Amino acid sequence: MEFSPKDRKFMRMALRLAEKGRGYTRPNPPVGAVIVKNGQVVGKGWHKKAGTPHAEVNAIRDAGRLAKDSDLYVTLEPCNHTGRTPPCTKAILEAGIKRVVIGATDPNPKVKGGGVEFLRQKGLRVETGCLRDRCMLLIAPFAKHVRTGLPWIRAKVASSLDGKIATRTGHSKWITNERARALGQEIRRWSDAILVGKNTALLDNPRLTFRKRGWPEKPLLRVILDSRLSLPLDLRVFDVSDIMPTLIVTTSKAPLRKKQQLINMGVEVEELPANSSGGIDIQALITHLGNKGIQSVLVEGGASVHGTFWDKTLVDEAFFFFAPIVIGGSSAPTSVLGTGAETVTDAPCLKGVTIRRLGNNFFVHGLANRIEKFWS
Repeated sequence: MEFSPKDRKFMRMALRLAEKGRGYTRPNPPVGAVIVKNGQVVGKGWHKKAGTPHAEVNAIRDAGRLAKDSDLYVTLEPCNHTGRTPPCTKAILEAGIKRVVIGATDPNPKVKGGGVEFLRQKGLRVETGCLRDRCMLLIAPFAKHVRTGLPWIRAKVASSLDGKIATRTGHSKWITNERARALGQEIRRWSDAILVGKNTALLDNPRLTFRKRGWPEKPLLRVILDSRLSLPLDLRVFDVSDIMPTLIVTTSKAPLRKKQQLINMGVEVEELPANSSGGIDIQALITHLGNKGIQSVLVEGGASVHGTFWDKTLVDEAFFFFAPIVIGGSSAPTSVLGTGAETVTDAPCLKGVTIRRLGNNFFVHGLANRIEKFWS
């Protein structure tokens, strides 16, 4: 159906509210809600953390008595079941709301449509699909995990115009500017886990944490691929805590002594099957992460790891940052390796592409997978 400019305006507001909880609500999805009466916003809310009130309830509490005979804009279909909190549909009825505008229906096949149907049966006017694509993208990790048990895979690359991620001497700090790096931190906030290969861990010695002023800390599982546990133990990623857990993934080729040393340091070590070349079976890896309740994984490198994910068509969402420099050099590392496409027409083609200027850098975002299939 067609939604008015005012409907879209208030749903955009609800989306901005939902963004405040993005990355903090697992296993629940982030949701935002706005209550409008006589064209004026009287209540706002978002879901802040699992086990706490949902967005609709927070907005109703914010509106108080003004919620009666109002319109509710919510990015996701209100729940009609009791989990860790009571059903939001009950709160909506008790508040006297007369109209509910929903961005995306619930992708969970066990509850899909239940909230919409219940509210309509109770006489409320319910409309679905306002800014649907944006609302669906917001909760794509939740949707994929609840439908398949697998995490949503994000791939992030920062490179020169010619696709280089370092010079021939290995120098890489910093290719992109501060605005690009700040957005990179934002993408980390959205994610449950961040994944790199052993070469990136060794050469860059990164912390792989979320750091942004004004935002609370959040657990971010740091996943390191090291099929033979060859990495030294003094890397910063092995400095672990509740807020900075590390999982190192290896194979049966890893020495038991090194494995025990890592475990004694508080590092989680998981042995998974090897692929034909002796590396870690990536499909087994993402299945394992999904089984751990991880809904989204941010792949940050290196080039071989990126290549494996693209070769196996496992990437769902891509983020490419480009700086206006040309590094050149046949030995300078490229952003994506692997086998690659056989022909240009075989190459993955991103959909819904957007391009943004970040000072003198620019940012390309697109989807490599159809989100709609997780709602079908």
